[in-house]
Amino acid sequence: MITTLQNRIYEGLTNCTYQVALRMDCFWPNQIVDRFFMSIHRIYFHDCAVTGRLLQEPPNSILAPFIGVPVLVTLIMTALVVWRSKRTEGVL
Repeated sequence: MITTLQNRIYEGLTNCTYQVALRMDCFWPNQIVDRFFMSIHRIYFHDCAVTGRLLQEPPNSILAPFIGVPVLVTLIMTALVVWRSKRTEGVL
């Protein structure tokens, strides 16, 4: 409920700045509108905690396959190339 109300308010504000820019024969969005939205966000979101927006390390259950699989494939491919090169040395 709150999110839809906030979306309607934000859409109304966006539409208002668009209509004002059209009446003033200006491009939209422009630098003035961008500064206006930035000041609104600074005022509205100044109390929000930053911890929810910080990047975090993925858990080990996700990170391990992303590291282990390429290492394993590299080792297998290296062993396969070495084994294959030793087999074809006598067949020339």
